[in-house]
Amino acid sequence: MLPVRDIVRKPGEMREHSLVIPAPDQWGEGIVSIPKGKELDLEVRLESVHEGILVTGDVETEYEGECGRCLREIVQPVEVEFQELFEYPGGETTDFEVQDDHVDLETLVRDAVVLSLPFQPVCQPDCPGLDPATGERLAPGTGSPQQEPLDPRWAALRELTDQDGSADTAAPNTEES
Repeated sequence: MLPVRDIVRKPGEMREHSLVIPAPDQWGEGIVSIPKGKELDLEVRLESVHEGILVTGDVETEYEGECGRCLREIVQPVEVEFQELFEYPGGETTDFEVQDDHVDLETLVRDAVVLSLPFQPVCQPDCPGLDPATGERLAPGTGSPQQEPLDPRWAALRELTDQDGSADTAAPNTEES
């Protein structure tokens, strides 16, 4: 919560804050999340306007979890910008209101951070993932070509066309007399 008593109902007034606070709870439920207690670096600007207090800012932190391809533990930075109008009480019911000359940023910041977390995070952009046959991690750039599993319905046909791993590609003799 940030106090706004000195700028309430004074359009044109502005205050800026730099805060480092711990995450109050774990944010995120997927394979990555912001753990409870992780530092959140906030840069916030509070501007008084006729309708309320306009809050603009950005938050920097790191998410933790595991790679969606190779299951390796990862820690990656995340930076999110946010902006919301906290309206003065007494008007229409809104999601964000100035309450007791304070603005509560927790819900706003949490929603912005959680929505920016990747759905399928990777440890590196070209992560090759796991070998489908052995379950071992593949080394980047050294992945052997993967053979498609043979459908048992086609096994007999493959035996006709592939003797000892090489197909006979010679065309039959079609000489006409």
